[in-house]
Amino acid sequence: MANEWATSASGQALGIDLHIDPAGAHGLRRGLTDALREAVRGGRLAPGTRLPSSRTLAADLGMARNTVADAYADLVAEGWLTARQGSGTRVAERPVDTPRAAPTPARRAAGPLVHNLQPGTPDLASFPRAAWLKAARRALTAAPNDALGYGDPRGRPELRAALAGYLARARGVHADPERIVICSGFAHGLMLLGEVLRGRGVTDVAVESYGLPPHWLILNRAGLRTRPLPLDQLGTAVAELGSAGAVLLTPAHQFPMGDPLQPDRRAAVVDWARRTGGLVIEDDYDGEFRYDRQPVGALQGLDPHRVVYLGTTSKSLAPGLRLGWMVLPPGLADEVAAAKGVSDWSCGVLDQLTLAEFLNSGAYDRHLRGARLRYRRRRDQLVAALAERAPSVRVTGIAAGLHAVLPLAPGTEDSVVRAAAWQGLGVVGLSSYRHADASGADPLDALVVGYGTPPDHGWGGALDALCRVLP
Repeated sequence: MANEWATSASGQALGIDLHIDPAGAHGLRRGLTDALREAVRGGRLAPGTRLPSSRTLAADLGMARNTVADAYADLVAEGWLTARQGSGTRVAERPVDTPRAAPTPARRAAGPLVHNLQPGTPDLASFPRAAWLKAARRALTAAPNDALGYGDPRGRPELRAALAGYLARARGVHADPERIVICSGFAHGLMLLGEVLRGRGVTDVAVESYGLPPHWLILNRAGLRTRPLPLDQLGTAVAELGSAGAVLLTPAHQFPMGDPLQPDRRAAVVDWARRTGGLVIEDDYDGEFRYDRQPVGALQGLDPHRVVYLGTTSKSLAPGLRLGWMVLPPGLADEVAAAKGVSDWSCGVLDQLTLAEFLNSGAYDRHLRGARLRYRRRRDQLVAALAERAPSVRVTGIAAGLHAVLPLAPGTEDSVVRAAAWQGLGVVGLSSYRHADASGADPLDALVVGYGTPPDHGWGGALDALCRVLP
């Protein structure tokens, strides 16, 4: 038997839901009139909103239809509502009181951001909307009903299988779908790993002396101390891993310096892990973007039992998708999946299924090929513009990725960053990425310039602004 709250007398749905409490000391009609008036006055019922019919609202609130009709009539007479034949009862068009936003403090050191060359984001305007929508339709059509349930904390099997094939083919990763855990980005994956490592008794994690401070903070919040490794002319020096329980590295394209980890040091890291039982955490954040060098395969391929491989769609597609993956050693996958199942189920099933279809159909490879050409062209334009207009500035770390490092004269980084801010240009000084406990040589002065971020129509203006602020 149909529930009277869910259906009208004719068996049709009640229409829009209203959160209305007609209670009051002066009767139902007065209470309903006051509640509707307040909802309109406060903006909760926006101008033009069509209200349920008097029959529908009466059934919803459990009162007589005439009571609702009389309340509507009162508010029409007062000008809060309008009623026209064939158009129903609607909220009248009138100014609505809305909360005022708190004033934004004046910016003293810079103008508004006009050109964004901060690293870490791809060109969001180039997201393959049509291809993604096509994949989403196919994925949703083919999805079994149980795909919409809670499911396995590892993630949808369709995506894990697609990733296993793609990562083996494109990045040299040894990936068993049962040892892949889907996460909502690198930070989420690192949070889960930090929790598991701390539970295993790890206290120290070695990190690169230049990297992303939010990643170090995530490890700190998990109860782990981060210990920076020295940096020399060949990159991160791994000889001092010592008693660390794990090490976090960006071996294919060190962030932010831009160089790959040297082959002998890659081997040394794996030897350390085998000898001590330590774990290597590999952040392959932009491994798909290489331009004028042979691809650097994933470090995980050297020892899948000692290396955790992490990748995401944040650079290849868009960070807003919140999709990432971990390829875990045997024995660790169950612990990480258990931690994820207790603390976080935030990876949307439909996006997982869409990415699986995107991978299997070849759309992901086609998108990456086009993106490589576009970003390489930007990189070449950056190098050419600097050679012509700021010839004293070198460009380093550009064989791969979406950013470049521009070394500066000692002591000039802060002034250049401030000058850029006055021009409305967003850039980041290299010192922002230096670990507070880094030792050895004096901090390097440089700009880290992301050439993937601006849309195509803004790229020329961003280049002009950059050249104006460089010494």
